[in-house]
Amino acid sequence: MLQFPIVENNPTVLSFCGRLSMPQCRPDRFKDIPLEVGFGCDLTVTLTRLGRAAPRAPAAPFASLTQPRQPFQQPKQSNRRTMATDRGELKIESQNIKTAPGVELSAQQQTLVGSVLDLFAGRPSLPKLGLWKDDAEFTDPLTIAKGREKYEAQWYGLQAVFSEIERLSHEVKSSGNPIVMDMSTRYVVKGLGKEQKIDSVVEIHTEGDKITKVADMWNGKLPDGAISNAFRHLNAVSVPKMVGVPKNAEEDRQRGNQ
Repeated sequence: MLQFPIVENNPTVLSFCGRLSMPQCRPDRFKDIPLEVGFGCDLTVTLTRLGRAAPRAPAAPFASLTQPRQPFQQPKQSNRRTMATDRGELKIESQNIKTAPGVELSAQQQTLVGSVLDLFAGRPSLPKLGLWKDDAEFTDPLTIAKGREKYEAQWYGLQAVFSEIERLSHEVKSSGNPIVMDMSTRYVVKGLGKEQKIDSVVEIHTEGDKITKVADMWNGKLPDGAISNAFRHLNAVSVPKMVGVPKNAEEDRQRGNQ
């Protein structure tokens, strides 16, 4: 077996020209014998006999070297940001967070803002609320809910009083503490079909990687009667008694919240 480290013409073929001593052959019937060596393979010999070439096919085990390469494909990525927590798997559905020019959010801030956007869209879950401190609070013009029992009931209560919640727009105006965001949301009261858009300024106060307070300010104006009454029913006193918060991740999943 011969191999030669000389590349000639073809980058995948090593070639060597020399004279081969073959006592069993008549010297007048052979002239210089080019030897072609497949790169990294066994010797492949081409005998130039009186100007006629007789190439040998590559050995079968190395045929795969001539097969075209398959194009690389990027793995498919989920549309959700996910993270394992002690309350289940955190899945953030609000991914495309819009920011004002010059405003940048850290990865943790993006997670917190995305989770709050999910909550306002009526998509609560135990892992999302696990991003809140136990003594955190939620406030709007009609409600002050302080402590885990009260603010969790507020977010799960949105599903009980509104048949539709649609986020129309949002934009983060400041990435400081608090994070400040403009938001426009459409609500439809369950059973009445009454619909209204509410424009809000939302503040997200944080401590470390946790939320300590979310304040929803309706630009200083209360919505009309039916919508106001729906939100009043979500007051911090009555909601914990009426709205059942899931006890574990499995119950949360069965409600379609994960």
